[in-house]
Amino acid sequence: MGLKQAIIIRSDLGMSKGKMAGQCAHASVSAYVLARARDADAAREWEEEGQKKIVLKVGSEEELLSLYERMKREMPCALIRDAGKTQLEPGTITCFGAGPAGEALINKYTKELKLL
Repeated sequence: MGLKQAIIIRSDLGMSKGKMAGQCAHASVSAYVLARARDADAAREWEEEGQKKIVLKVGSEEELLSLYERMKREMPCALIRDAGKTQLEPGTITCFGAGPAGEALINKYTKELKLL
């Protein structure tokens, strides 16, 4: 099945599309850096496979944090807090990146979520 990364973003903040894209980029890169530090061979494998990723949404901070806490036990996860320079208050939790990790493991936690 291979490796993939999941980006989980809050849909309740009213972020513009550009803001969401920027936050997702932060999450992807930050999770990858954690994954590479944990297992450089797996990170390299994900790169060579084409860096498969999926962007999904949740409706609240509580839902995001609950999922983050569960997923971080089994894979590298990076929680993103906004700097507060544009649309959001400083420290607002916007999203998190998970993996890259085994696709089945990612799906175990995300199969019920909707695509962004």
